[in-house]
Amino acid sequence: MKKQIWIVAVLMIATIATSAFLISCGVGKQVSEAKTFGECKYEIASVDSVFLAGMDIREFRNVKSLSDLDLAKYPGIAIALLRKNVPLDLRVNLDITNPTKKRAAINQLEYKVLLTKSEIFSGYLSQLIEVMPGTASTRVPIKLNANVYQLLNNNETRDELINMIVALTGKADAKPTRFTVKMKPTLDIAGKQINYPGYITLEKDITSKMIIGK
Repeated sequence: MKKQIWIVAVLMIATIATSAFLISCGVGKQVSEAKTFGECKYEIASVDSVFLAGMDIREFRNVKSLSDLDLAKYPGIAIALLRKNVPLDLRVNLDITNPTKKRAAINQLEYKVLLTKSEIFSGYLSQLIEVMPGTASTRVPIKLNANVYQLLNNNETRDELINMIVALTGKADAKPTRFTVKMKPTLDIAGKQINYPGYITLEKDITSKMIIGK
């Protein structure tokens, strides 16, 4: 009887040790793949599906300043301004290239998008993103949305925001608008989130040539 108990105990210890080893290996693999993700190259390839207060942004190609907005022509904008809720929605298509010899992968991506020094978009992309080495770039579409009322109502940010809106209309002579994109990969290990140290920062001028469906 004692021998049987001893055998069961040994088997339990062996099982626990094996599980711990496998978990340790799994954690190490995720950390390595996240580190490789930080070594990838990033490029904002294009922008599409742009809407301001529910309206296709291309409706505002002739707008150069906030005073150019004919609120009688755009009642949706008038209502949005009255409600102090002016939603701006768009999709940024991000191309990621892996120059290393290792697989890059993450479970979640935190992002922030700044216009000059003002943060306009932030959020999380919760999905497996993997970029294999030695292949063409992997395209990751990221949907962005924000209430830009405060930016329109602020003298320090209004002009930059209007310039950005004009650039997003696809107007040929629009002034390029610089985006600063900050990304932080996040790992999900045993139900706990572990953040990548620091942000991966990407700066890009948004021009009319990048707008799809203009």
